[in-house]
Amino acid sequence: MLSHRLIFGPLFIVVLIGLIWLEGWLGEHYMSGLVFLPVLCAIIAAAAVELNAIFRAEGLSTGPRFTAVAAVIGVLLTSFVRESMVGVSGVALAATSGVAVQLGAMLFYSRKRVLKGVTAASSATLLAFIYLGVLGGFLFVIRRDFGDEGVGGEWVVLGILLVVKSCDIGAYFTGRAIGKHKLLPWVSPSKTWEGLIGGLAMSALVCSGLTALAQARSFPIPFEPVSALAIGALFGLVGQGGDLVASMLKRDAGIKDASSIIPGFGGVLDVIDSPLLVAPVAYWILVVATPA
Repeated sequence: MLSHRLIFGPLFIVVLIGLIWLEGWLGEHYMSGLVFLPVLCAIIAAAAVELNAIFRAEGLSTGPRFTAVAAVIGVLLTSFVRESMVGVSGVALAATSGVAVQLGAMLFYSRKRVLKGVTAASSATLLAFIYLGVLGGFLFVIRRDFGDEGVGGEWVVLGILLVVKSCDIGAYFTGRAIGKHKLLPWVSPSKTWEGLIGGLAMSALVCSGLTALAQARSFPIPFEPVSALAIGALFGLVGQGGDLVASMLKRDAGIKDASSIIPGFGGVLDVIDSPLLVAPVAYWILVVATPA
C-alpha cells in the first residue's frame, strides 16, 4: 500500500496543479470556473456514490444516482449563493433547498408505494446534500471570492489542500515510525497521538512556508508566516476530524474503505474526507482575516 501511495500521491499533485493552472488560464482569458466547478461536481458525485454504498451497507434503501444528484445540488447551491443577495434571501435559499431535497427524497423513495425505510433513506440523502455538497461547495466559494488579478483564488484552494494533505502525510509516517498510543481505536485503530502531533507539525510548517512564498511573490495573503503556523495546525486538526467522521460512517456500516478505486488510498471519499471539513473553516478564517 505504501508503494501505491508513493506513486499515486505525487501523480495526484501533478494533475491537481495542472488543473489549477488550466483553471487560472481559462479564468484570465475566458471565464472562471470552467474547469474548477465541473471537476468539483464530478468528484463530489463520485464520493456520493461511495457514500451511498455505505448507506446500502447500513441497510438503507438509497440509490446512487439520487444521492449523487443531491450532493451536486449542494455544491451548486453553495457555489452560487453570493454575498450580494439581499437580507436573508441566501439563508432562505439554503433552507428551501434542504427542504426540497428532503421532500424530494421522500417522494422518490416512496414511489413504489412502500413506506418502510423511506424516512431513513431520505435523511441519508439530506446528509449527502450537506456533508458532501454544501461543505464541498465552500472550495468553489474560496476560489471565487479570494485572490487577485495575478494569482486567482484557485491557488488559494491548492494551498489549503496541500496544507490539509500534508497533515495526513505527516501523521502517516510519524505514526508508522514512533506511534504507540492509540488516538481513538474504536473509530480508527491505526491513528495514534504521536501521528497526530507529527501531522499537525507538518501542516503548520507547510502553511507557514506557503504563506512566506505567497508574500515573496507579492500575493496579498491576509496573515503572516508566524500566525500561519497556528492556522496550518488548525487546518490539520480539523482535517483529521474529517477523517474520523468518514471512519465513523464506514465502521458503523462495517466496511474499511469507501471503495478501492484509488490504489493505496481507497476511494474518492477517503481522499476528500479531510478537506471537506476544512473548507468552511478556511473560508471563515479568510473572511475574518481579509481587510474589508
